[in-house]
Amino acid sequence: MGTDDTARRDGPAAADAVLLGFVRALRAAGVDASTERVYAFLRAVDVLRPGMRGDVYWAGRATLCGGHDDLERYERVFAAYFGAAGEVPRQPVGAAVPPRVRLVLRDAPPGARAPGDNEPLGPPTASLASSVEVLRHRDVAELDAAERAQLNRLLAVFALNGQTRRSARRRPSRRGDVDPRRTVRELLRRGGEPARLRRHARVDRPRRVVLLVDVSGSMALYADALLRFAHAAVRGGRTEVFTIGTRLTRVTRELSHRDPDLAMAALGAAVPDWRGGTRLGELLREFLNRWGQRGMARGAVVVLLSDGWERGDPELLGAQMRRLHGLAHRVVWANPRKARPGYAPVAAGMAAALPYVDAFVEGHSLAALERLAAVVRGAEAAEAVPPTGVTGLEGADRA
Repeated sequence: MGTDDTARRDGPAAADAVLLGFVRALRAAGVDASTERVYAFLRAVDVLRPGMRGDVYWAGRATLCGGHDDLERYERVFAAYFGAAGEVPRQPVGAAVPPRVRLVLRDAPPGARAPGDNEPLGPPTASLASSVEVLRHRDVAELDAAERAQLNRLLAVFALNGQTRRSARRRPSRRGDVDPRRTVRELLRRGGEPARLRRHARVDRPRRVVLLVDVSGSMALYADALLRFAHAAVRGGRTEVFTIGTRLTRVTRELSHRDPDLAMAALGAAVPDWRGGTRLGELLREFLNRWGQRGMARGAVVVLLSDGWERGDPELLGAQMRRLHGLAHRVVWANPRKARPGYAPVAAGMAAALPYVDAFVEGHSLAALERLAAVVRGAEAAEAVPPTGVTGLEGADRA
């Protein structure tokens, strides 16, 4: 089969992979793109000129955005995923990546022909593909400088919200329980005349998210990407971030800078133990004694981003993980080394911690971080069950 035949055969599949990857990036940024919206998006792209950047942009904007807040996220994700107008993404130069079909969206030139004027419709051709879908699954440790820059742009549009919970606060609503105070005030305002019953309902709020990011020497190749992921989470609100290595450092304030590069510069000056050793048990105990026990970890989703290498006493780490599991709503551990062939959590620290982990996931790539964000939201809880779990009544009273 010739090259042209292969392009015709693989073009639609490659194009769909690109568009679905774009949808996943939108969801990671907080856009609620439902299955129905995605189907409408793909249909719209198929009807319009899928090779034209402008047509893909407007098709997605009209079908995937459900409100004003989604529009800003959509703009940022589209620019990060497809590049600025007129920009052609560079071909990654990683030697381990085989040649691949590549779709690059281009802007329609002035006076472009309308669809149907000798212009074929259908999925994007091989010359219109994006390299982002391949980048999503690449191990962060294997990226070159250009690919890391592209990864940073995609991480900048992330959003990380904890699983929602029903709060004690109430707000006016068309449905729900009768609000006696507002109903009485309305009756008094009308002089006792019959009035519509006023109702209120409880408000759903996202749980606090606490990120503990390992910056020791064994995590050096992943620390930058994980901290940029943390920066996007802080920007979304209700997130606390600590770095762990030989010391515990609270870096939420440093990561509150809107610009990711400024935030990383402030972080570099604040963290004294880059690429040092790892004392997970001692630092987790310090976190629980100073912040967690006093309320920061209560009812929160706590995420540890570490490879689990422990230079201290593994039994101490296990004991502190048990404390944490009893306080937090959910404990998630993201390990970049979990994706490697033949990996097994046999290291002393990782083995001691796993019985008190609710979800054990990968953290080596952009796609893995997207799945991690879904687990934190509670969207993929059933797919992230660790190999061993807590039995009995441990953690049964968690908020």
